[in-house]
Amino acid sequence: MSDKVVKTDSQWREQLTEDQFRVTREAGTEPPFSGLYVDHHADGIYRCICCNEALFKSDAKFDSGCGWPSFSAQIDQGAITHHADYSHGMDRTEVRCHHCEAHLGHVFDDGPAPTGLRYCINSVALDFDEQS
Repeated sequence: MSDKVVKTDSQWREQLTEDQFRVTREAGTEPPFSGLYVDHHADGIYRCICCNEALFKSDAKFDSGCGWPSFSAQIDQGAITHHADYSHGMDRTEVRCHHCEAHLGHVFDDGPAPTGLRYCINSVALDFDEQS
């Protein structure tokens, strides 16, 4: 993994849209079924919108019906960090980009085999590199 990206809120605000900042830097969420990548099926790599770090391959994406892009595995072990999240009266596991600490979404243990994981990710936290 490369060095950590550290920026001030002002620097992040210059780089990101209001929605991207709210989700990635303030642990917000986008409304279900509203994101660009919910029904996206191209081949490629999903990257962190903040630092461009590779997070997921398109072959790990699946339709979970939850309203957010879902992935069964991160691209490389350690690309994403897991953190306890007890906000909103729930017991969940938040996922962040290892490289810049951007909030991406949450991971659940109800995904498909072989991992059994469902990374439920906000579209605004992602960018996409299409591969042919």
